[in-house]
Amino acid sequence: MSDAMRITESVGLALLAGTSLAIAQPAKASAADWDTASTVGRDALVAAAVGAPLVEGDGTGLKQAAFSLGAAQLVTSGLKGVIHEERPDGSNDHSFPSGHTSISFAAAATLEKRYGWQVGIPAHVVAAFVGLARVEARKHYVHDVVVGAAIGETAGWLITSKRDSKVQWFPWGDAHGGGASVAIRF
Repeated sequence: MSDAMRITESVGLALLAGTSLAIAQPAKASAADWDTASTVGRDALVAAAVGAPLVEGDGTGLKQAAFSLGAAQLVTSGLKGVIHEERPDGSNDHSFPSGHTSISFAAAATLEKRYGWQVGIPAHVVAAFVGLARVEARKHYVHDVVVGAAIGETAGWLITSKRDSKVQWFPWGDAHGGGASVAIRF
């Protein structure tokens, strides 16, 4: 069995197990049940995004997964600190954007970009479930989830490179601007 098939199978099984646990809810799930399901889904995606490179001995993939997840968390936390939108359940004013969703989509995008669509599609299904569950849990509005998904997807796609790619680009930015550096192997 090739390495790519083994990665796909391992990550697919982890995502399937996480998804099964996340959606194994009573017919009429409470907000707390949806909240728990979204956390399980998010944690399964993070475990897959970090676990796949660990299993493969892919140090570059591990760094990229960590940076993608960290960038999504940093942007999300920054926006939560500036925009004080009350949650639908009234628990606090940290509704915008959805952190669970941004992390889930960062993990899914990282898995897809690094290991291919065979891993990426199931990961994105789980990430979409996490977003839906956050709305059903009354922790977020739909726009919170949509923006969280955009943040995570952007972080995953900008920071992660295809495995063994001969062309890699690295975005950068500071208070005065931003850009991208390109590295090409011949």
